Amino acid sequence: MQNLPHFKGLKVKAWFLIGLLILMMPLILLAQTTIVITDEDIQANQKVYWTSNNIYVLDGLVFVEEGAELHIEAGTVIKGKSNPTNNDNTSALIIAQGAKIFAEGTANAPIIFTAESDDLNDQTDLSISDRGLWGGLIILGKAAINTSSGVGQIEGIDPNEPRAAYGGGSNPDDGDSSGVLRYVSIRHGGSEIAPGDEINGLTLGAVGSGTMIEYVEVISNLDDGVEWFGGTVNIKYLVSAFNADDGVDYDEGFRGKGQFWFVLQGEDFAGRCAEQDGGTTPEDGQPYSIPVISNATYLGPGVEAFPQGDGGEQLIFRDNAGGKYYNSIFTEYNGGQGGIAIRVEDLTSGEDSRSRLESGDLVLSNNIWWNFGAGNTLDLFAPQEFVRTHLTNNNNQVVDPQLTNISSCNADIDPRPKPNGPAASGAVDVNDDFFENVDYYGAFDPNKPLWTDGWTAVSQYGTVTDIEEELTYQPVTNYYIIKNYPNPFNPTTTIECNLPVSGKVKIEIYNAVGQKVATLLDAYQSAGTYKTVWTAKNMPSGIYFYKLTAKDQVLTNKMILLK
Repeated sequence: MQNLPHFKGLKVKAWFLIGLLILMMPLILLAQTTIVITDEDIQANQKVYWTSNNIYVLDGLVFVEEGAELHIEAGTVIKGKSNPTNNDNTSALIIAQGAKIFAEGTANAPIIFTAESDDLNDQTDLSISDRGLWGGLIILGKAAINTSSGVGQIEGIDPNEPRAAYGGGSNPDDGDSSGVLRYVSIRHGGSEIAPGDEINGLTLGAVGSGTMIEYVEVISNLDDGVEWFGGTVNIKYLVSAFNADDGVDYDEGFRGKGQFWFVLQGEDFAGRCAEQDGGTTPEDGQPYSIPVISNATYLGPGVEAFPQGDGGEQLIFRDNAGGKYYNSIFTEYNGGQGGIAIRVEDLTSGEDSRSRLESGDLVLSNNIWWNFGAGNTLDLFAPQEFVRTHLTNNNNQVVDPQLTNISSCNADIDPRPKPNGPAASGAVDVNDDFFENVDYYGAFDPNKPLWTDGWTAVSQYGTVTDIEEELTYQPVTNYYIIKNYPNPFNPTTTIECNLPVSGKVKIEIYNAVGQKVATLLDAYQSAGTYKTVWTAKNMPSGIYFYKLTAKDQVLTNKMILLK
């Protein structure tokens, strides 16, 4: 309900106020109106406006047809029926080729797509395990896909529905615009159209780079969080959380760009954090899938969680897929069939994703890998030798990124790197105007509030929150400190640590792939400041990490040996 007008300083009699309220009752009732939307309500070439003083309920599959524009005001709520009154098996909003959606929310007034049963005034009525209560949001464009015909029929919709087509065929438009999604939260979707055939939370079929998508969340979907079928659309600030299949999934020649992506998998059921496919018919069709992604944080449910889902690996590249990841964090993944970090398709003949890696179309550079069910060394979580070689040669690190709080998968998660941890600095410039040049790894700035605050369900449910007290991690005079000088060094550096209390102290050195190369100290020490010299005369040039373990503290810093 909207607030009643406030007449500051105006003295009126009680009877006048009562009369005024009576006169305003029609407006109050109007503010609570629920409007049911069917497929007949948005026809070709119309401009339709949905406003925040109404709740819009999708009754079945609702298409925004070619030439039409749907404008959604900030703060508007759209709900989907789980049992439509027509013959459709679920409800969804589909933006057809040639149509546009302008869903422009704000951080204080996001646009929310959710199930009809979701009471947004009661944060306890649905849980993160409530999935498949309606369909989802589908956007279809005219950019290129790599099928033999260049045209496809989007999954989850009747294959005989002509408005479900996507792809530009023989005349694709990679700059095609389907409108704007900004500050949009998509919740509790993914209904099954047929057994095993669900709708993704956000489906992007051949969507072009003229479309703007940023600050979008998909939470608790029964299928993938977001899936791209070809196209070139770019996305910044993406949340995919607690979805029952993959966090993100691309195929059919997707070539967009992404930055600040946060995937969070649940303990109850989930697939991979990222399933990355190339072609379908044919698998080696062109254009290849080669998106460029920087500053992703892919967070599994934790290695102690019960392995579930169909994904034995956190990332998979297959069907000739490429893709490029920079400055990202991959961690806390168990998996259903082994709990490894990465697998790259390696066929005995023909092109495959290994071919994409060897040709430079698949690149994993300057990323952090840590804590997998298969084990925490490179040879265990990356079982393919050619993948290990690639990771080692491209400045990947096996080191604890020291995220502020990930002790529970379901509550009080703070995925920011600690300000003096290894993920707080050292990111590289991707050299593309789309990407913001930041110094930290992963999706979140260690020294700023979470960009998920307020507008997302993960924030409103208390799942992802700022833990302010953890930001006092920078050392003070009575705190543990570890630093080295000089840095870079050759071949000797001094590691200094401050111990506020007595206790057992260990200082260890690790190389960039997580192998321990030296233990400098492992003994009881009194409180005070200590200096230890490490001479790396017989070690190769590169990045090394020194770790202090003392009482309840584990501190890690980076140093560079330059010969």
